[in-house]
Amino acid sequence: MAPERESTRERVPAGATATSRHRARLDQPRPPRRRILPEWDPEAFGRLSEKIARFLGTGRFIVWMTVVIIAWVVWNVAAPGHLRFDSYPFIFLTLMLSLQASYAAPLILLAQNRQDDRDRVNLEQDRKQNERSIADTEYLTREIAALRMGLGEVATRDWIRSELQDVVKELEERRRHDGHVVFQAERTERPPGRDAEDR
Repeated sequence: MAPERESTRERVPAGATATSRHRARLDQPRPPRRRILPEWDPEAFGRLSEKIARFLGTGRFIVWMTVVIIAWVVWNVAAPGHLRFDSYPFIFLTLMLSLQASYAAPLILLAQNRQDDRDRVNLEQDRKQNERSIADTEYLTREIAALRMGLGEVATRDWIRSELQDVVKELEERRRHDGHVVFQAERTERPPGRDAEDR
């Protein structure tokens, strides 16, 4: 009985020879999925939201909104009855203002989020620039300190001038009345009789 079962059952290939199943290739990108919702560019939408938020924050928008509301109320109070589209409690006007506010709030928040992202990037760049400036300043400070230490061992112009002045004073002290300079070596080398003759 056992051999009959094996013969009736289909053998499914497994391992490297399996070709019945479709396998995804890892060396190629997946095909794009079909999306149900429409796609939009988030950057373009963000720029549009910033423009709208900037317009909502101007006096021009407040003036135009005030003009529209006054015209709405005047039309629905003073116009003939069959031309009025929103009678006294002005429910449709309230609905329109609520709709405008419900769209304005998220657009303003989106614009603020984009501004926060820009501010964060600017702050990060400023922080890196400050770190580079501090590192440059520390490097220059170390270099100036090394130069000062090196200059302590080098003869400066003032030191050479003071040494020369000391030498000139010493030479003037040794000068004789006749203007001839007598060095210490000459005094010791002269015979004793010559000094008496010079006098």
